[in-house]
Amino acid sequence: MTLADFLKEWNNSADMVAVHTSGSTSTPKTLMVEKRRMLASARMTCDFLNLKAGDSALLCMSLDYIGAKMMVVRAIERDLRLIEVEPTGHPLANVTDTIDFAAMVPLQVYNSLQVPDERKKLMNIKNLIIGGGAIDSALQSELNGFPNAVWSTYGMTETLSHIALRRLNGPLASEWYTPLNGVSVGLSANGCLTIDAPLLSDSTLITNDIAELNREGGFRIIGRADNVINSGGVKIQIEEVERNLHDYGIDNVAVSYCADAKFGQAVVFVTTHNATDEALCQAISQLPKYWQPKRIITVDAIPMAGNGKIARKEVQKIAEQLNA
Repeated sequence: MTLADFLKEWNNSADMVAVHTSGSTSTPKTLMVEKRRMLASARMTCDFLNLKAGDSALLCMSLDYIGAKMMVVRAIERDLRLIEVEPTGHPLANVTDTIDFAAMVPLQVYNSLQVPDERKKLMNIKNLIIGGGAIDSALQSELNGFPNAVWSTYGMTETLSHIALRRLNGPLASEWYTPLNGVSVGLSANGCLTIDAPLLSDSTLITNDIAELNREGGFRIIGRADNVINSGGVKIQIEEVERNLHDYGIDNVAVSYCADAKFGQAVVFVTTHNATDEALCQAISQLPKYWQPKRIITVDAIPMAGNGKIARKEVQKIAEQLNA
């Protein structure tokens, strides 16, 4: 879809716009959303970031998805000066304007950091929001010293882009997301995040993300509910194990499991490290005993999805080879 196509749809007499989910967590589908709700979402983001009329906004993502559509709606709602570039992996390559506000996916940010001129332009963006994929610790570390605000977003197509942001850099950097004004969060019976956003949806949205709440109304994500291993009755959150390994200096490990007669599910590490690697063995020894792998499988590369996240189903297939 081109910008002209979207504007034509936006300016027609219909009350709704078609948006498409990415399919990263389920089968892709088309949703019809009300324009008034998209405007409400745009207003919430612009208010949070204190954007004002005349500020420049960079449109550098595909208009097939909600993230780019919402950039256009924010420009309409707040009278921002929209600067459109081709949605490539290097969106800043030919940008000469000063950018007050931009939204990118992690791959675009990563690529921009590799080119000195693009890195400088990235640093000069007044408010940079990153969504649509995983922001790993290495990327966050690269962004930590940036002089302007860099944010991670939390949301999905069903919430009309993000409903919360967390700061990635500077003294305000945090692992806790702050909901936008008009949004409140809670936990379901199984500990998954629930979202109440009356301006965006008539019903409470129950996510598949296990979360923790703080007293200020914020939240942090522990991991996906379907990324839990039950080993001998002990529930192990895959992402927590991987985060702890990173804290011990070990990356390139995907945690999974295989069927086990004794434990039901036995922890398996799929990694590019050799099983006898001294640093890996030392890190494993620091983990709680029930987190420690019963098997280690060495691979040339860990399977990754297009959005930068670990391809869990592919990793699971590798782990299950132990029972073949």
